[in-house]
Parts: sequence; structure tokens; C-alpha cells
Amino acid sequence: ISCKLRNGAKSMSKTEKILDVIIIGGGLVGGLTALLLAKGGIQATVLDATPILDAEKTLAVANPRVLALSQATIHLLKTADVWDNLARQMPYSGMQVWNKNGYGEINFGEQSEQAPNVEQALGSMVEPSILNLAIQKKMLEQVQDYRTQVKVTRIEQGVGVWHVQLSDGTELKTKLLIGADGANSFVRDQAFIGLDILDYKQAGVTCAIRTTQPHQHVARQIFLETGPLAFLPMASLKAEQDGYWQSIVWTLPDDYADEYSSLSDDDFKVLLTRESHHMLGEILEVTPRAKFPLKARAAQQYVKEGLAIIGDAAHVIHPLAGQGVNIGCLDAAILCDVLLHDYKRGVWAHEQTLKRYEHLRKGQNDAMMHGMSAIGWLETTTLSPIVWARNLGLKQVENKAVLKDAFMAQANGLQLLKNTRYAA
Repeated sequence: ISCKLRNGAKSMSKTEKILDVIIIGGGLVGGLTALLLAKGGIQATVLDATPILDAEKTLAVANPRVLALSQATIHLLKTADVWDNLARQMPYSGMQVWNKNGYGEINFGEQSEQAPNVEQALGSMVEPSILNLAIQKKMLEQVQDYRTQVKVTRIEQGVGVWHVQLSDGTELKTKLLIGADGANSFVRDQAFIGLDILDYKQAGVTCAIRTTQPHQHVARQIFLETGPLAFLPMASLKAEQDGYWQSIVWTLPDDYADEYSSLSDDDFKVLLTRESHHMLGEILEVTPRAKFPLKARAAQQYVKEGLAIIGDAAHVIHPLAGQGVNIGCLDAAILCDVLLHDYKRGVWAHEQTLKRYEHLRKGQNDAMMHGMSAIGWLETTTLSPIVWARNLGLKQVENKAVLKDAFMAQANGLQLLKNTRYAA
């Protein structure tokens, strides 16, 4: 695989100077990390396996899956000067959660005929391809050594450095290696960091749908016997259909997911209309479905000497609350904050600095992962005492403003940035 050098970076010899930081993975979390470090005066070398996206082709196709970005993530993207480069996004002003066989439901925010101002919204839905396009554009401008279509073949710890071998024979050395290379992280494996895995025996079925009734900028989630079904507002490619398109994520047992994803479009529209209780009328149009296995993953440690892992390389949680991408962005912010704090004191990537990042993030992320697993079980169980307690709990939260405010404060993530340089 060719190694494309950006912004005039020179061809590398077999051995070169020791770099301050290499980030492996140039997606949302890795890219955000590189841009926040650049803001703080540190230039990272970014090694990404993927190519630069073709803007025209990317914008012409609607991605059927969206990411629910919290206010904290939006704030970080603004800080990194990425947000204004987004070609399209869909703010949402309300959330509605209920159980098919229960009497309780929770409503956050409110419906809105017009797209709300993003600053007043609960968050925004953005297609991953649109987000990646904006991240890449900003990295091409701000990151001096941004390399795409790079294959890393070996990672090895040396004395005070990490050695990174590329497929073309190039060897790089760095004081700090950051793994932002996803759930199947090569960095994590090469660093011999253990991984705890919880297989839900479920899969997520996702596609885009058009409904007869508008979504009114509300994200909806109904808990069925088989698992949660989410309707997430998304931007439309056609102005006349704006407000009627949604991305769905349907969590199902593996055998149901296989069956439903193989249905004809017409049969799937009928099934989805029925199972969603016609909450937005008939399903008029569906895009091809995708299916992905659901497994919770938790790295047993986030750091080693001169190394840190972030985002999906460190943790993967159940998608029912849509928080996976947001906690990954918080990883990036907290790691950059502790690194830049010590950099100002003349210290770089000290073991205690990295341990501070791990301390601030691992416990919170593990709690989120186990919490999502527990909620998933509570919402699908048919045990009568649990069903009664669940319904009562939903009613209590709905009727207590202080409880709803606490839920929203946790969901928007801004509180976790309060004591950092990225505080809103």
C-alpha cells in the first residue's frame, strides 16, 4: 500500500529522528486528538489506513447510519475548527423513550417544526462520512505530517521510545504512541493490552427510512421484547423531503437480525411500521440494510509507558444510548488536556501524566459500559417484579424535573470538561 505524504512531508529514510507523538488512526477520535494537540503547539504524525475522501462523491450519498453527537462533542469540534466545515447535520430538540409493554415513558426537550439552533439543541445527528470529510479537510490544513493509506506492520517498545514499522520498510520512532485505530486495534494488540469482551449475542440492523409523518426533530426509542428500536432524525438530500428521513438502529438477537436484514424492502417496511406502532405513520422508503455484531469491549488498561489508547481501541459500549462516539471524544480531550498541561511545565508524555488520563477516563467509561448493559437487560426482561419497578422508575423520572436534569447533564457531557482547558 502506498504511503501518501501530506503538506510536503519528505520521504523517510530507514531511521529518522525521534518524534514527539504518533497517532495511529485518523478518524474522528484520532483526528480530533491531532487537531487539539496542534492547537496547543504540538504537531503529531498521523498514520491513517484510509484514503482521502472524494468530497463530491461523499456529499452525493446519504450515509444510512448517523452519530448522535452530544453538546460536549460539538463543543470540542468547534474548538478544533471542524464544526463549521460540516456539509450537513440535523440538530434534535427532543428525545422520547418508552417501553412497548409498559406504561412509563420519558420525554426530554420538545418537538420543533423548524430545525433548532444547535446551541439550544440537545445534540445533533451527523453522518460518519460527513464528519470524516470535515476532519480530513482540517487535518490537511493543520497537521504537517498527515499520512493516508498507510499500513502499520509492527509496533515494538524500545528504551524510552516506541518503534513503528510501516509496510514500505520505513521505521518511525516516537516518545508517545496513541492508538486511535478502532475496536480491533492493532496498537492495543501489539502493546499486549488485555481485552474483556461481553458478547450480547445481538446485532444492530441499520438503514435510513422515510416516514409519512415528520420527525419534528425528536429522537425516539422504543423498547421491544427483542431489543430497542431507535428512530434518529437525519438530514435529507432532497429539500422537499427534509424532516421525514431518519436513521434506524434496531437491536435484535442474532437470528432475528439475520432474518430481518434479508427481508425484501416491502416486507421490511411493513414489519417496521407494525413494530414501531406506527409512531410516525407508514414507512414509505428504506435504504439497503447493514448489520453489525454487538459486543462490549473494555481494555484492561489504557496506558503503558509512552503509549495510550483512546476511543473504540479502549472501549466499545452498547449503542442503545448512542454515547460511544461521545465518550471517545472525551478521551481525546482529557488526554490532550493532561499532555498539554505538563508540556507547559517542560514535561512530555510522563508515565504519571498518562496514568492521570487513565484514572480520569477508565472508571467512567467502564461504568457507562456496565450501565448500558444493565439498562438493555432491564428493558427486555419479562420478569414481573422487574417490569413493575422499571415502569415505576420511568414514571418517577418523567415527573421529577431534578432527575431529568441530572440525566441530561450526564448525557451532554459538558460537566466532564468543566476542569479542563476545553470547558464550555
